[in-house]
Amino acid sequence: MKKIAFLAALFAFLSCGSSDKPDPEPVPEPVPDVVFAKGADISWASEMEADGRSFKKKDGTAAPLLEVLKDCGFNAIRLRVWVNPYGGWSGKGDVLEVARKVKAAGMALMVDFHYSDFFADPGRQLVPSVWKADADDVNKMAAHVTDHTKDVLSALKGAGVDVKWIQIGNETRGGMLYPAGQLNYARKGEEFAGFVKLYNAGYDTAKAIFPDAFVMPHLNNAFDSSNNAWWFGQFKAQGGKFDMVALSHYPQYEADPAGTNAKAVSYIKSVAAAMGVPVMISEVGVKSRAHEASARSLLKSFMDEVRKIDKCAGVFYWEPEADGVWKPEIYTKPAELSKYSGKSETAAWNAYDQGAFTTAGAPTSVLDVFAD
Repeated sequence: MKKIAFLAALFAFLSCGSSDKPDPEPVPEPVPDVVFAKGADISWASEMEADGRSFKKKDGTAAPLLEVLKDCGFNAIRLRVWVNPYGGWSGKGDVLEVARKVKAAGMALMVDFHYSDFFADPGRQLVPSVWKADADDVNKMAAHVTDHTKDVLSALKGAGVDVKWIQIGNETRGGMLYPAGQLNYARKGEEFAGFVKLYNAGYDTAKAIFPDAFVMPHLNNAFDSSNNAWWFGQFKAQGGKFDMVALSHYPQYEADPAGTNAKAVSYIKSVAAAMGVPVMISEVGVKSRAHEASARSLLKSFMDEVRKIDKCAGVFYWEPEADGVWKPEIYTKPAELSKYSGKSETAAWNAYDQGAFTTAGAPTSVLDVFAD
């Protein structure tokens, strides 16, 4: 009996103490079932909090920003990712920290890859500083896209954070990561060759890590039906992969905001039918500082209409926690700003004017439209 007991104990010791077996891969908890995303991009929030900004609910009760947003009806958060940003804000570490809070709050998450150290948009698609030596080589740039996408998403998965939506590039009307991924209009029928190679590298990597996520390209100007139809049509025809398409909508930048709303709603219906996938409005904003009531009305009319569209997956307000006064530190430093913006900046940038919070840190009535 003693011999049997000894052998049993030895077997148990060897089984438990073996270091040959790898730890099981963490499985992230599923995100909430979001039928229609009522979202907010809060990528500035951590820097604001580090600057001493705090937030409160509509009734004046102090609360963390995510709790304030949930109280306003939000159920999803969008976070941008930069590669090597100023101060680390919107870098992998910052995104991971905020994403953990999003998970704890029980909200769904969108990750927006800019593949840059700063804002990527139609006028600026700058190669990250650490990739610049390879800027002309589309194959090397595709490898960088793969590695960066894998690095960030693997970190999120390792932390048990699920990701429901993933944007590959931000407002990529002219492509991304210039010059390798810039649309080449001289190559008829192959305009998207470089861009699609880079985009698909991100898409394939994202789907390998989060196979159930909706992965999508993103364009500005949801109202621009003719250009958008050509872009998405060519993107698809030239091999772009997608599960959803994403659009930005800022109606007050146009001369006729109400008419711009109507054009955007019409195009959302059109692109959903043409592409056969859901449509996400991943950025929206209205100028609420001086005209809160009219801004609220404009946003409400848009939200009311898109919620009637079966294929519209949701709407994300861009940086609602901004108050028109606070601005990120880099905005105050023209020399540093010049390094990241790609232009020679001679003065500080203004604060963002389409947020929806007061300077006291409370939501304005603009965000009431997300409570419905």
